[in-house]
Amino acid sequence: MEINLAKTAGFCFGVRRAVDRVYEEAVRENVFTFGPIIHNEEVVADLERQGVKVIEDESEFAGIGEGTVIIRSHGVPRRIYQEIEDAGLTLVDATCPFVRKIHRIVDEETAAGRHMIIIGNNHHPEVEGIMGWCHTPPLVVEDQAQAEAVSLPQGSRISVVSQTTFNYKKFQYLVEILSKKGYDINVFNTICNATEERQKEAAALAAQSDAMIVIGGRHSSNTQKLYEICKKECSNTFYIQTVQDLNREDFRNIEKLGITAGASTPNNIIKEVHESMAEMSFDQMLDESFKTIRNGEVVTGTIIDVKEDEIILNIGYKADGIISRQEYSNNQNLDLTTVANVGDEMEAKVLKVNDGEGQVLLTYKRLKAEKGNKRLEEAFNNHEVLTATVAKVLDGGLSVVVEETRVFIPASLVSDTYEKNLKKYDGQEIQFVITEFNPRKRRIIGDRKQLLIADKKAKQEALFARIEPGMTVEGTVKNVTDFGAFIDLGGADGLLHISEMSWGRVENPKKVFTVGQTLDVLIKDIQGEKIALSLKFPESNPWLNAEEKYAVGNVVTGKVARMTDFGAFIELEPGVDALLHVSQIAREHIEKPADVLKVAQEVTAKVVDFKKDDHKISLSIKALDVPAQEE
Repeated sequence: MEINLAKTAGFCFGVRRAVDRVYEEAVRENVFTFGPIIHNEEVVADLERQGVKVIEDESEFAGIGEGTVIIRSHGVPRRIYQEIEDAGLTLVDATCPFVRKIHRIVDEETAAGRHMIIIGNNHHPEVEGIMGWCHTPPLVVEDQAQAEAVSLPQGSRISVVSQTTFNYKKFQYLVEILSKKGYDINVFNTICNATEERQKEAAALAAQSDAMIVIGGRHSSNTQKLYEICKKECSNTFYIQTVQDLNREDFRNIEKLGITAGASTPNNIIKEVHESMAEMSFDQMLDESFKTIRNGEVVTGTIIDVKEDEIILNIGYKADGIISRQEYSNNQNLDLTTVANVGDEMEAKVLKVNDGEGQVLLTYKRLKAEKGNKRLEEAFNNHEVLTATVAKVLDGGLSVVVEETRVFIPASLVSDTYEKNLKKYDGQEIQFVITEFNPRKRRIIGDRKQLLIADKKAKQEALFARIEPGMTVEGTVKNVTDFGAFIDLGGADGLLHISEMSWGRVENPKKVFTVGQTLDVLIKDIQGEKIALSLKFPESNPWLNAEEKYAVGNVVTGKVARMTDFGAFIELEPGVDALLHVSQIAREHIEKPADVLKVAQEVTAKVVDFKKDDHKISLSIKALDVPAQEE
């Protein structure tokens, strides 16, 4: 039996993030999740054994006293955040970033006066949470009948979002129905990419399988949709929660078996099911292990003897198999005792069942070449990402080897930026895809660039899904210019302008920041893909307590920052400058400040005026020198 496990089976990004967060918090006392963290009974039970309890209703907040409440990946209505805070509890928000994005959309769209339609199951906790972020009551549509029943005045302004785990084709169909009603419609495809890919892969796998196993919790919406999709393509589809639900007799005569799992299914459960079916497959193969071999067949044998020029294998046949030096390698000086050992297993291809002396003539090098080409052809057809070590750096690119077959990666496809020197890749393990496969012309081309671009795009989408103005995030200085610094936020770069580097003045950013330096920065604004950053945190604003420090009558000391003909500006502290008018510098007449002062000179003066709202302070040196009789 051939077993194929879906690559997308198991935890998605949002679920893994939420589950990992709960396990991190489980070391504390009085930890609760608001509702089951995911729709999987095994995970919830394991967390309960570690002391994490489930709260089903917000009325329970008041009775906790103190502790931590974790919001699950499905998200919650806006009011729940306030209720947790009012109860004096610590809040940990594990809402999936993609769900939080939907919350922001419905908040903004309904605040703008648009009717909101949510495509999904109105009893699902994710949809209930989305509804709680709307300023006006939304409509929830799950099927064709409900979509056709939507009745709003002609020309109404509506916006449409979707539950992240909703069937993508069904979403498109329902949107098409709504679009024909004559509304001013904004459509936001908020179905998670992982969900869409999981559903597409499940459908393709089910279509080519004799039987299909879908693993997941009974209450998991995305697993139920996976089951429906697979059932449509393969009638022999089984929905199970754990390996205990399997009846191996159902798969006794199956040749091709597909396995997939919902986003809430842990890897250990998937592994148990896969291993159980693999054991069954092994039992079937054991019965067929002693078949007659034929020319061209691939056999596996155990090495029973190695000589300089030949390898002898026990292939489970009435005669042993022989691999000559010529059929092992193109290197005719190779000593085979240096590459093979008695007891090792190896694969080979049958050239002749009887070489004239009653032995089976085998080839290793031809099989490797065929397998390499086949492997690369499959990778080319399936757009599979391959990993290999760079074997050689050439003038025009890189040469890598996949199962004894060489792949060339042109310099233009090595990176998403210009690479002047490719030698740094020598011996490095890299990932790439095959974009051209023509073994007859010995032309097999790899592309690393598109993977880097896709990875950056994914990281960028994840970053923008979780950040918003006012947040403090960690970043790394990527580049420093005369006008500012570019900060890598892990998915996109933000600009820290020179004017936002300090409450005071920064003359040269290159003297303040270095490439690779880690910073905590404030997100000041987001415009499209442009992120404006700042280090001027509100709580560190020097004007917050300036009224007390620089009250009228106080004697202060500062340094001359700059001068004009009418006066000098004195820096009292970074971000706070005061004007020392030319008439207040000395009792005698002075034409201009530069006649008696220098930039960076320290001066002491008295505060004679303070205007808080205008951020203006006036100083006087002359006031320090008032004659005793005037005092």
